[in-house]
Amino acid sequence: MTSVLAVAGHLALPKIAYLSIMPVLILLGGAGAMLAVSAVWPRRLPASTTTSLTVGVALAALVASLVQWGDIRHSGPHVAIAGAVVQDGFSALISVLVTSAVFLTALVADSWQRRHPSGWGPELQVLMLVSAAGAVVMGEANDLIVVFLGLEIMSIALYVLAAFDHRRQQSGEAGLKYFVLGSFSSAVFVYGIALVYGATGTTDLPQITDYLARNILLHDGLLLAGLALLLVGFAFKVAAVPFHLWTPDVYQGAPTPVTGFMAAVAKAGGFAALLRVFISSFGVLRTDWQPAVWVLALLTLTLGAVVALVQRDIKRMLAYSSINHAGFVLLGVQAATTRGVEAALYYLFVYSFMVIGSFAVITLVAGPGDDDHDLERYRGLARRSPLLALALTTMLLAQAGIPFTTGFLAKLEVVSASVGARSTALAVIAMVTAAIAGFFYLRVVLLMYAAPAEAGAGAPGYGDGADLLLAGTEAGSSSMAPSAGADEQAGPGGTLTLSATRTPVASWEVPEAPAAVAIALCVGVTVLFGLWPAPLTGFAHLARLIIP
Repeated sequence: MTSVLAVAGHLALPKIAYLSIMPVLILLGGAGAMLAVSAVWPRRLPASTTTSLTVGVALAALVASLVQWGDIRHSGPHVAIAGAVVQDGFSALISVLVTSAVFLTALVADSWQRRHPSGWGPELQVLMLVSAAGAVVMGEANDLIVVFLGLEIMSIALYVLAAFDHRRQQSGEAGLKYFVLGSFSSAVFVYGIALVYGATGTTDLPQITDYLARNILLHDGLLLAGLALLLVGFAFKVAAVPFHLWTPDVYQGAPTPVTGFMAAVAKAGGFAALLRVFISSFGVLRTDWQPAVWVLALLTLTLGAVVALVQRDIKRMLAYSSINHAGFVLLGVQAATTRGVEAALYYLFVYSFMVIGSFAVITLVAGPGDDDHDLERYRGLARRSPLLALALTTMLLAQAGIPFTTGFLAKLEVVSASVGARSTALAVIAMVTAAIAGFFYLRVVLLMYAAPAEAGAGAPGYGDGADLLLAGTEAGSSSMAPSAGADEQAGPGGTLTLSATRTPVASWEVPEAPAAVAIALCVGVTVLFGLWPAPLTGFAHLARLIIP
């Protein structure tokens, strides 16, 4: 990358193609404008205002991404800003994915902030926009230095977002753990860049490809060491085993809307850069790095599915579930074929809607405090809120790979790509782990549609063991007929009464409008494009990388 050249004592600045970085400019410009307005506004901006501004910025960035897509289809892929960024279908898909995730998360975060009024300004939304800008940069980076720049922009904002809820100790611990381990992985990644530069003499990805195609390295230890360190850095960002240790604690401790955003955007940015760097630039060395990715995929698939079985906290369960999903995306990376890249991109796109939708429901079910995520809280949810239960059921079954959902097609595509690349054993292991994962997804579904807990079971949200659905009645007693498992006591004169030690919850929970819109959109995308997959699969097909 030659962004600035010294010619005869003068600086020769590169031509800036603003359309190529328009989504990034909109996201960062929106974040800066929101900070400036909040700084000069005499009062704290209402949550509705910050949400509206964030949604507007996200939609503007989404429109810019679609305009980029149209320009690419008209004029073809091209590089811009002295080769620092590349505009192709791949970068456009990642940009659309990330901006869509910002739009959905902003709606969910609005409901979360209304439930947790603490005098916050627009900091949450600003950090979200900045992190998304970094992920977009990673998707269009054409140089290892630009990849690192996008990685740090995305990660530093996520560190703060994880620790955003200062009232909860778990949130601070999550941010600190993520920061320490993330800083270490960034140092490893930079060292890998240095070794690759030492071996090839450049950090420009096309120049690296050209160098490796024209030269045979008699001593390639330096280059392979650099590749190994780059792989470690990427593996941390996408939560691949054994670099996943931060994931369950950070997912559990971070505010729930942030967890959904992190699961979608961090994976999208990390895998986007991983695919472009390893498959497009180091494709000629695939026989050297494919075995390492094979092992990573094996460990990630297996541990993610098996450990999720024993989790009692739904956020930790979905954390290990996300690790398992990362293993499925690694199938496409390991295949190192055009079909593998298309399958990985499709998986990333549809997974972002499934995971954001899941955490949107969890945000509403958790209630005030955002700290009660025990699985027992979901027992009988279908009676209290049938729509929320139906939405979460759809999201979980889609993640399990049930037919007629986008999750089924995503798993089918990556497994087919793996078989096509003659990695049949890995594909079989992936299907076995999908069957295992189906158990813990179905466990939550059965809990939601099961009868409420029996007396003394201590189900969260139902009082101290009282299995009562007493909407509209006062706590302590009722003349209603007892529900199954309710404590029966003979009152004076033999009158049967029901007692509860705490105020029972209402039989219906009406989700706030913004979160309801986000959930509806996620469910709609998951079901609609599961039945009619052509638009998304076509998008992923046109977004494939050029593989040497």
